[in-house]
Amino acid sequence: MMTRDEFFRALLQAARDAGAEEAEAFFLQSESMRALARQGEIDDYSVNQSGGLSLRVLKDGKVGSAFTEALDEQAIPMLVQNALKSAALIDDADEQFFFAGSPEYADVSCQGDAGTPQQRIAMALALDRDARKIDPLVTELGLYTGVETGRGTLRLTNTLGLDLSHTWDECACFVSTIARRDARTTSGFAMDWGQRLCALDPEKTCREAVESAVFLLDAKPCKSGTMPVIFRNDCMPSLLGAFCGIFSAEAAQKGLSLLNGREGEKIAADCITLVDDPLLAGGAATRPFDLEGVATYRKEIISAGKLATLLHNLKTAKKAGCKTTGNASRGGYASSVGVSPSNLYLCPGTKSLQALCAQMGSGLVVTGLSGLHAGADPISGDFSLLCEGYLVENGQKSRPIDQVTVAGNFYRLLQDAVAVGDDLKFPSGALGSPSVLVGALTVAGQ
Repeated sequence: MMTRDEFFRALLQAARDAGAEEAEAFFLQSESMRALARQGEIDDYSVNQSGGLSLRVLKDGKVGSAFTEALDEQAIPMLVQNALKSAALIDDADEQFFFAGSPEYADVSCQGDAGTPQQRIAMALALDRDARKIDPLVTELGLYTGVETGRGTLRLTNTLGLDLSHTWDECACFVSTIARRDARTTSGFAMDWGQRLCALDPEKTCREAVESAVFLLDAKPCKSGTMPVIFRNDCMPSLLGAFCGIFSAEAAQKGLSLLNGREGEKIAADCITLVDDPLLAGGAATRPFDLEGVATYRKEIISAGKLATLLHNLKTAKKAGCKTTGNASRGGYASSVGVSPSNLYLCPGTKSLQALCAQMGSGLVVTGLSGLHAGADPISGDFSLLCEGYLVENGQKSRPIDQVTVAGNFYRLLQDAVAVGDDLKFPSGALGSPSVLVGALTVAGQ
């Protein structure tokens, strides 16, 4: 049986022997474990492993691809034949090429410790037990309370001598809660994540999930109007995620972003600095190279309100006449090369959330958003989203609200940002933000 190294060498050589000018193999494998607890018992325990490989070939200036889950000698002829057939069918006038490698790569470690299966199960049971003890109004949990861990491994090698690999670990604990008072029912959710199971904070996670559900028991819509809004640090990343595609050069070149050709222009308030940092210590998307093999580096997309750069892969950079930013991505081993951010976040300011509320005077603090898939247009920037949170009156926290819609435009929001807080948070992964005060948005309630 062939080793993985032998398989890669044989595959690339077979592609060259069949007439490919260059060839590239991309391997991706993932392992995950999930333990969900409910009413003192493990309700769901699953272990999954998946992965596969894609072959890209360059033939007559066109790139074709094929993929497989079987890494054995019998798969090689089929992969090569299908990739070459794919290249012959491609109708793309853009220049295509593979990458030989960067002079050097950053030394980053993304490997952690997921603990033992027994430790993960014990944490899941503790989450279920402890969350039901915090407040008598929460006696039942939702369907998603427990622990999930995973490990991913990728390898990228080609006929130009490139041979890179990267492995990362991730752990998360999460709690969903249900609060009841009389006929009123509300829900809450909180999670904590990192690369080491022992570094998670299940006690804090339980408390946040319970408090968020109980607080909303008194929520009701506020009056409609135009008012200042603070997007708290646990929901601003969701809004950022809905519109982060506008910073992709691929989207801009296809007419799917209004930022095409606007590098150097002022597009946001002075308080807005947006960073893409693939070398961020402990980041969910930290990696020393992108998925074309280009060394990654920290970059400011927006620098004090000015658009410094869009995000590029090799193809978009060639079209734009600039260097790639090392943001080539793939949705999986069977996906084509695209562009996406890594650890993307708004830089924090110096004011606490309380100070932002004092600066706002009266307005709305949004703590949760829903409807992002249907209520946000990533091309125009318009959004109209159902939200929950609380009112602020005279700089002080007032009553909770829900069943309210907040509407505006993301491009305009960047320009109308008044201040950002000092509370940078990555609530669930690679998107982070502090709390952000916006001058005025339309709020539809009563």
